Amino acid sequence: MSDSNLTIAIVGATGAVGTIALELLADRAYPAERIILMASSRSIGKKLPYLDTELNVIEAVPDAFEGVDVAFISVSAEVSRALAPEAVKRGALVIDDGSAFRMDPSVPLVVPEVNGADLEWHKGIVSIPNCTTTPLAMSLAALGQSAEVTRVTVATYQAVSGTGAAAVRELHEQTADVLAGRSTNPKEYPHQIAFNVLPQVDDFAKDGYTGEEHKMINETRKILHDADIAISPTCVRVPVPVTHSEAVQVEFKRPMSPEEATRLLSEFPGITVVDEPQASVYPMPAQASGKDDVFVGRIRKDASHPNGLALWIACDNLRKGAALNALQILDEAIRRDCVKPVR
Repeated sequence: MSDSNLTIAIVGATGAVGTIALELLADRAYPAERIILMASSRSIGKKLPYLDTELNVIEAVPDAFEGVDVAFISVSAEVSRALAPEAVKRGALVIDDGSAFRMDPSVPLVVPEVNGADLEWHKGIVSIPNCTTTPLAMSLAALGQSAEVTRVTVATYQAVSGTGAAAVRELHEQTADVLAGRSTNPKEYPHQIAFNVLPQVDDFAKDGYTGEEHKMINETRKILHDADIAISPTCVRVPVPVTHSEAVQVEFKRPMSPEEATRLLSEFPGITVVDEPQASVYPMPAQASGKDDVFVGRIRKDASHPNGLALWIACDNLRKGAALNALQILDEAIRRDCVKPVR
């Protein structure tokens, strides 16, 4: 199956990730036969620009998937659990951006540069990792080509767009309120996000870790096919609109020099090394936003462990963290001739 005769649906087309998915299709002049935009009933009749035309948004209901070959779904887990099986039943490959299917053992969780071969056993649904997991998994896969990774400690600095468009608006509104000396009224987060950092992303579990932190642990292990790798994340929400950053410490079974790590990362597809600290050149959200690659810098020996390295990552959470990864999954499925599921 070629990409030129595909009918592609974007479910959640008016959301933060859905709009980027449509932009990416337009930027690449993707040769799909037809693109269908779906959202909740609140968005029926909206028009979104695409190339030199506008596309109407229709309601995401089961019958809307008739004739759809590929459905990019970026909605709540509850809605995805209801719609994805209906799309598969009607013959579509579902590429799901949410958490609904990530840890289902019958559903591949895919970053194409890392484990694209897992697409070959999908049964109709492919899941996209959490937007913090993807850049970490890519970096670990690059480094793990030369030395076995044994332990990872990571602190994330997550943009508000990971919560959704409403959180971006809230950041803008709160920033204006604080600068004007007005009180803020938090809705999307338990506390003010403007001029603040929140050491909480998702709800807390009994072990003191949050849901987001558990996602990073479990998803990274699944993508890397390594159930034994030790991972300890701390996920933090920061007042940045777009692009997640991560401070990572990696321990290996043997020492690895920063020079070897730089070479491995530079050669890995989808990673760009930006590492001239003496010139104040390193990855930043302002530089990574709107870009496709995962940016890695501050590569250095871990001063606390002889087999350790420390590094810094920045990645646009709406692009490679979500929409771009979905499109790359489709490209990889076409390349492997596995758009249609294994029966």
